[in-house]
Amino acid sequence: MWLMLKNNYFDGKIEAGCDEAGRGCLAGSVFAAAVILPPDYQNELLNDSKQLTEKRRYALREVIERDAVAWAVGIVTPEEIDHINILNASILAMHRALDQLSVRPEAVIVDGNRFKPYGALPYATIVKGDGKYLSIAAASILAKTYRDDYMNKLDNEYPQYDWHGNKGYPTKNHREAIRLHGATPYHRRSFNLLGDRQLELPFEY
Repeated sequence: MWLMLKNNYFDGKIEAGCDEAGRGCLAGSVFAAAVILPPDYQNELLNDSKQLTEKRRYALREVIERDAVAWAVGIVTPEEIDHINILNASILAMHRALDQLSVRPEAVIVDGNRFKPYGALPYATIVKGDGKYLSIAAASILAKTYRDDYMNKLDNEYPQYDWHGNKGYPTKNHREAIRLHGATPYHRRSFNLLGDRQLELPFEY
C-alpha cells in the first residue's frame, strides 16, 4: 500500500489539479485533464496512473467522475503539436481542460516543472505531482484513459501500427510499421518518427 496522497497545495482555495497524457508519443493528440476534488477528499486507491493497472484506471475514472466537484479533458491535435511544439501543446491541453470546468478554480497545481499562467490564478508545478496530490493523480487517470480510448479508435482505422497495444508510443514495432507503411495523418511530423532523424516520410491516406 502506498502512502496517502495529499489533498491541497493551496490552503483555502478551490484548487484544480492538471496532468497530461501522450506527450512522448509519435502519433495522436495530447490529452490533459483538470480535476477539482471536494475539500478534505480522500481515496487511498488514487495514484499516478502509470502505477495502476488498466482495469484499476478505468474503475477509478468512474469514481473520479462521480466524486469530483468538476472535471474536464482538453485535447491538442497532432497538427497543432507540429505547429507549436509538444511542450506548448501539453500546456495548451491543460488550459483547454481548465476552460471547460463547470466550477472555476482559484488555483492550479500541475504535474511536472513547466506551465504557463492561466489567467491570474496562482499555480504551482510539482515534479512527480501525480504521486503526491490527489487531484493531479485523478487528472492523470482521466487524461490517460480518455487518450487510450481515442488511440483504440484510431487503431480500428490503422491496425497495422498496433496503436491498441502501443498507444502511439515509440516502440520498436511502431517504428518498424512507420518504416514499412509510412506516416499517417495522425503522426506527429515534427517528431523523430523512425528514431534516426529521418523525418520526411510519405503520408498514408
